[in-house]
Amino acid sequence: HHVEQALTPAQSYKSMASDGTNTMDDDNKSYTGYSGDTAAQRSLISDTLKKLARWELRDFKTKLWGHFPELFYASPEHVDLVNLVDRLLECYSLEASLQITKTVLAELKLTAAVDSLWLECVRNQVRYELREILKEKYAEADVGGEKRPFDEIYTDPRIYSKTDFGPNIEHEVATIPKLSTNKSEPKLITLNDIHAPENVDRYDLQFVLVTGMAGSGKSMLVQRLILDWSHGRSHQHVTFLFPLTFRELKKFAEGKVSLLSIINELYPPTTKLKFEDISKEDCKVMWVFDGLDEFSGKIDFFNTELYGAYPDPTSLNVIVVNLLRGRILFHGLILVTTRSQVKRTIPYDVHCWEVQLQGFSEPQKDEYFTKRFKDEAQAARVISHVKSLKTFHIMCHLPLFCSLIADECQRAFTEQGSQAELPKSLTNMYTKLMLLLMRQLRSFRAPGRTADEERDFLMDTGKMAFTMLEKGAFLLDKSYEWEQHGVSDREVVDYSGFGTEFYIKPMILYREKAFSFIHPTMQEYIAALYVFLSFTNQGKMIFERQLKSTLKGIFKGSKIMELYKSALERNLKCEDAKMDFFLRFLFGMSARENLELLAPICNTSQCASATSDAAALIRKRMRDGQHPDRMRNLEHCLEELGVCDPSAETSNGKPR
Repeated sequence: HHVEQALTPAQSYKSMASDGTNTMDDDNKSYTGYSGDTAAQRSLISDTLKKLARWELRDFKTKLWGHFPELFYASPEHVDLVNLVDRLLECYSLEASLQITKTVLAELKLTAAVDSLWLECVRNQVRYELREILKEKYAEADVGGEKRPFDEIYTDPRIYSKTDFGPNIEHEVATIPKLSTNKSEPKLITLNDIHAPENVDRYDLQFVLVTGMAGSGKSMLVQRLILDWSHGRSHQHVTFLFPLTFRELKKFAEGKVSLLSIINELYPPTTKLKFEDISKEDCKVMWVFDGLDEFSGKIDFFNTELYGAYPDPTSLNVIVVNLLRGRILFHGLILVTTRSQVKRTIPYDVHCWEVQLQGFSEPQKDEYFTKRFKDEAQAARVISHVKSLKTFHIMCHLPLFCSLIADECQRAFTEQGSQAELPKSLTNMYTKLMLLLMRQLRSFRAPGRTADEERDFLMDTGKMAFTMLEKGAFLLDKSYEWEQHGVSDREVVDYSGFGTEFYIKPMILYREKAFSFIHPTMQEYIAALYVFLSFTNQGKMIFERQLKSTLKGIFKGSKIMELYKSALERNLKCEDAKMDFFLRFLFGMSARENLELLAPICNTSQCASATSDAAALIRKRMRDGQHPDRMRNLEHCLEELGVCDPSAETSNGKPR
């Protein structure tokens, strides 16, 4: 081997450019200092040479040997392509080998091959830089105010191959019949099934819509997808992956923009590419649009102008509507996440695969807490605590609820040590869930709302929830009922996330749209909040007074006790347990910790000293022994007030 006698790559480039063309001009220098994906770059030379005709490849070998005879023992005419590329890379760096290949092809006037190789080089560098940006941007997750590596805390949610399952209807005390949509078991799929090459090619599924109620883990799933692609763990058939959250797109809502200008601003390495460079069939691009429910524009397929010239500027609204209409990104792979109601905005004639997130299964709940708490003893204690409280355990099918519980437990451990008392109050946890969803409403989906408007929304929604609860209904399936209660379905489902929307199938050829809260207990909480705020803010008694004579005249000094007396009597007269959780939440509203949370929307002066009187009222009804089947629920009401006294009970659970 006498390779060291050959010209240096720089000398070779100059001497080989017989037509006087300088292949190392200033415009090209920026593309030659690669630090990109080495494995991908190695394949560039092989892939380019594979596209040559037989005689073109023969001429390439001859020309290469003429300039670099030291590369081969004899004429490379019979050297196969793999060995040819390997030998070139043994003698020169990857960067030099790419430039040598390009220069030889240029000498042979194989312009298309030169352009193809150069484009692939640029794509490869942009892909590398894009991956580095995404790794940095999505590497961490905010966990209880602390940044943690996403890979350490992520837990896979369940993804199903169809939609319209309705809510989780498991309940601690109530028996709720299965919905028609819940009766057939759907197929469980993985994230890798979404936009997998075999699915795209076989079924032409280029558009995937991922739906799920608030808190089911949609954005978490998107972050997993982005990081897996960035680290080369999945979807490697995708050349570029561009996450474009609707939250980020809001800043482009004013004026004229193009899809190209948007990705150039959000991902600067793409300025090296023309839009046609990434819109060709040989370049698979995945566009991930997270949070369509946060888009405030008007999605109107009949009156929005048609638009398909993606490099040209237009309004963001036109881009979004035509994107959903399937008029742009013809060769792109599109993934859109949204809360359930917005899926109706996808036109019926657009070929789209709808999948749905259903949150955590039982093992995944444990897995989440195991990952969330670094201390194994703390994790085990939290898991045991959650399982001891049935409603907490049920609601942990929502990753968002798991996160709320974990935050509270972490705070308790930090403040009180390893033997800290862990949170038990349902009302307190649901209030935090409500406020979290409302803050999202205010910040992202309806930023102009005032505190009064939020309170009005809660009252209207609560009135609907209470009316449904009194009827024993957990579904709202008549469109006129929305108008009757003065509530917008978009506000309840999309803006606040309190509810979800789906279709039921009572007949073979007929589908009816239905609404429910994200869980029956959420309906019971919102109903209790409505009754509580009606009294504290308006002095209004929702219940008619139906008090026994033995209770009249008691607690005259506390006006809210009239509310509690009425609610308790109404509950005890119910033949079933449909108002049990409502009663728990209603008593829990006046607990000190809960009043502090509700202070911005509640006149707390009306109930500041009601806890001890409310507890006395409950204990009095427990002592009379007239409702043994409600005894356990009354104990829970004391727990919600934060005054449960175990010594007040005998060993068999009955009051002394």
